[in-house]
Parts: sequence; structure tokens; C-alpha cells
Amino acid sequence: MAEQFDVGDPVRWNSEAGHVEGVIVKKHTHDVEYKGHTRHCSKDDPQYEIKSDRTGHIALHKGGALTKR
Repeated sequence: MAEQFDVGDPVRWNSEAGHVEGVIVKKHTHDVEYKGHTRHCSKDDPQYEIKSDRTGHIALHKGGALTKR
């Protein structure tokens, strides 16, 4: 199981543009519609909305793609 994070945690992830840093703004534990696609989430395997520190862009990732900074 991937590491669990909380709202407000500063995290880092890898994107097509390189490493990105941001802060978790929401934790999803139930399936959610995101950019026209259903993202599957559960209490044991949540997905996190993260706001990029640099651009303000919102991304949605599973915990396995994130590391705490």
C-alpha cells in the first residue's frame, strides 16, 4: 500500500516537465470525475489533488506517485 498523505502536506512528483512540488489541497476516498474521466479511489487507495507551488495548476495523483518533501 502507498504512503498516506494529509491535506496541507508538501509533496513532490514527477511529471512530463520534470519534478514538480506542491501542496495537497484535497484527499479523495471515493471515485471522482476529473477532466472528463472517472478516477477510482478508496480509503485504502486514495487520490490526492495537489496545487503546484510554481504554476498553481491542480493535478490528481495516487500516493505511490508522491513523496513528502
